[in-house]
Amino acid sequence: MKKVLNRVPEVTSTFWIIKVLATTVGETAADFLSATLHLGLGVTSYIMSGVLLIALLNQFKLKRYVPASFWLVVVLISIVGTLITDRLVDELGVSLMTTTIVFSIVLLVVFALWYLQEKTLAMHSINTAKRELFYWVAILFTFALGTATGDLLAEAWKLGYAQSALVFGFSIAIVAIGYYYFRMNAVLAFWIAYILTRPLGASMGDLLSQPTKNGGFSLGTVETSMLFLSIIISLVIYLSLKQKQLAPLPIDQQD
Repeated sequence: MKKVLNRVPEVTSTFWIIKVLATTVGETAADFLSATLHLGLGVTSYIMSGVLLIALLNQFKLKRYVPASFWLVVVLISIVGTLITDRLVDELGVSLMTTTIVFSIVLLVVFALWYLQEKTLAMHSINTAKRELFYWVAILFTFALGTATGDLLAEAWKLGYAQSALVFGFSIAIVAIGYYYFRMNAVLAFWIAYILTRPLGASMGDLLSQPTKNGGFSLGTVETSMLFLSIIISLVIYLSLKQKQLAPLPIDQQD
């Protein structure tokens, strides 16, 4: 029987580290392209959506988990998800509360359709094109929702970036405790944590990059993006080398 390969990575500590870093890059890179380079939200959205589409086509073509391809899509989808929320709020005047509610509903609908079609939302069973499509759509809206929620707490509710990061970090800790000590459903715990890491990373990105007058450390979007991208690239190289080492030898090379 032909082995069906999973198209996404195992959920490990490295997975969560890269995920939070990618989330932070999504926030700072979107700000850098639209504001620092003066491309504007519209032009930036079109450019990054096109790049994301190309990366997704390559990802589906591979039909298996390849660290470089997978995490490139995550970083790009983080940027696009951020831009979706920013355009709705900044260009169309939709409130952060409304975007939070709408994206929550949309995400629940995606999960419902996914479960009705596939009877599972588990990470270890993303082994068909249909399941992977549902997966990436869900990921996109977790980033859009996380952006709206993070900005809602930090900006609209005046909580500030540092306090917002603490709130989301504490929430993730509660989910972890629920999973490890109170037998919380693994799939539910994963997706709640995945959603919460988006505003956590976004708050961290804003805290580092925003000027001190806005409650940040004034590191800048370029410096913050490059710092976190460098760490992501280093970890992806490590995962790629590890995957290569663990790959089984061809039959004609085995003892």
